[in-house]
Formats: sequence, structure tokens, C-alpha cells
Amino acid sequence: MRFRLTDDQRALRDGVREALARRFDGRALRAAVEEADGGGAAAARGVARGAGAGPGRSEADGGGAGVARAAGPPRLDRGLWRALGDLGFFALRVPEADGGVGLGLAEAVLVFEEAGRALLPGPLVATHLAAGAVPGAATGETVVAAVDGGLVEWLAEADAVRGDAAGAVPLRSLDPLTPLHRVPAARPAPDPAAILLTAAEQLGTAGRVCELAAQHARAREQFGRPIGAFQAVAHLCAGILVRAETARAAVYAAAVTADPADIAAARILADDAAVRGARDCLQVHGGMGFTWESEVHLHLKRAWVRTQRAGGVTESEELLAAALAPETA
Repeated sequence: MRFRLTDDQRALRDGVREALARRFDGRALRAAVEEADGGGAAAARGVARGAGAGPGRSEADGGGAGVARAAGPPRLDRGLWRALGDLGFFALRVPEADGGVGLGLAEAVLVFEEAGRALLPGPLVATHLAAGAVPGAATGETVVAAVDGGLVEWLAEADAVRGDAAGAVPLRSLDPLTPLHRVPAARPAPDPAAILLTAAEQLGTAGRVCELAAQHARAREQFGRPIGAFQAVAHLCAGILVRAETARAAVYAAAVTADPADIAAARILADDAAVRGARDCLQVHGGMGFTWESEVHLHLKRAWVRTQRAGGVTESEELLAAALAPETA
């Protein structure tokens, strides 16, 4: 069995990456985070930059800090959501006879990997899985949230909710672009497709933090040489790459087989690659990695939140262990 991407799959991946770069680049990500933060980060930078300004300097020319609005839950960009619908993001696996793109799980994994790489916000997995079942989900006109492992992402912005969200209580989310609610209802069994698409998003984060770590290691100099020349930093970068590529092989293979055990293994490896990769990327960046100007900490926060989907990684570990038990008996 060949696991190399076809020309069409590579074109799909590259096209999605280019489209996301136009619609949700680094500046758009930063603007979304600052809006969710209530302007506090921008105001804090204004204080820092204006701290040395003398008397008489105005706020406009750096003499003071801006006034931040109260922070609230992030708002979903409906224009971006409809643009994703126009791209076929949500209708990717809907049959052509029903107005969809008619592709398969393997192509969906490639698309969600790019979404994870760009830190695209919103209930992407829930809306994608609802396409063809919930009117308007396939075109991006309807935002769909879903009860997932006792949590619901983007509940306040959703037009439709799959599952029982009665009694939902808002939680303070670690990720500024993933608002969360906890629901008391019984947890439904996780959808294997949802687990795999989440693993694909984690794979996108793992690949991106690998790029960021390597770029910084080449550009940052200490003692007259790039820090990547030092063994400790080189080993961190190598570890990030090895985990990302191992997870990539597992996620791509699971997209072909669609076997629940393969999907569980892919999820475990992808979670590890994303979380540990982002943490090691922070180490490579040193004190710069957790500053507001860096995107590294945003990848780590999103990766942490994703690990709680579908009941957490423990359920995948239990499923994989059960699948392997007969082989070791």
C-alpha cells in the first residue's frame, strides 16, 4: 500500500494553505486574539512602550496606554466561516450528488492539518461532521457545535448544537480562541472521524512549531554563532521533528484504514507531538517564546485544549490497549 500523497492531494493541501494565508494570516490571528483579550495585551504593550515618555506626551504618540474594553468570549468571524464553506472545507466529504465535493477521509485529514497549522478558530470538526445533516453547515451559513466529552466549544456562537447541551456552564478556557462550556449530561461515545480530524489539527500544530523552532535556531545568534549549532538546541529541534513525522505517518495511515485502533494510535502520537513539540519550541525560543508577540504559546494552548476532546487521550489509550490485548494474550 502506498502512502505517498497524490498530485491532486498535494494540490489540495497547497491550495488550502494559500487560501488560509490570505484569509487568516499571522496578523489576523493576532487581531483575533487581541479582540478576545479585550484589548488588554495591546494596552499592556502601550504601557511598556510609553513608559519612558515624558510629561505632555499624548496617548496617540505613545505617551500613555489605550483603554481596553472588558474581555469577553471571542466572536466567530462569520465572513471567514462562509469563505471556508465556499472553499468546500465543510462539504469536503459530502457526495457530489448532494452538492458536496465528494472526497474522502484522507483528503479531510490534509485540510484539517492545514487548519491546525494556521490555528484556525471555530468548531471546525463539529461543522464538518454536520455537513449534509444540518442545513447550511456544508456552505458555512450555519455554525454547528457539538457536545464532546462533556465539553462544548463555541456554544455561544453556534446556530445548532448536536447533543444535549442543557445546563451548560461556561469555563475559562486556556486558549483565547476556544471558548468552552461544560455540560452535565452523559457523555456520548466519541466519533472516530472526530478523533482523527482532531489528530490532524494536532499534526498541523506539530509541523508548524517544528518550522518555528528551526527558523529561530538558525536566526538567533549567541557567542557569535546560531544557537542551532549548540547540541542542546539541536537535540530539541531534532526531537520535535521526529515526533511530528512519526505522528504524520500514523495519522495518514489511519486516514486510509479508518480502523478505530489505528485512529486511537494516531491520536496518541499526534497529541504528544503537538504538546511536547510546542513546549520544546518554547524552550528553543527561550524568554521570547511565551511573550505575547510570539505565536508559539498560542499553539501550546490550543494543543492542550484539543487533548480534552473526545473524552481525552485516556479513552484512546484504553481503546488501543483493548485492541492489542488479543495479540499479546
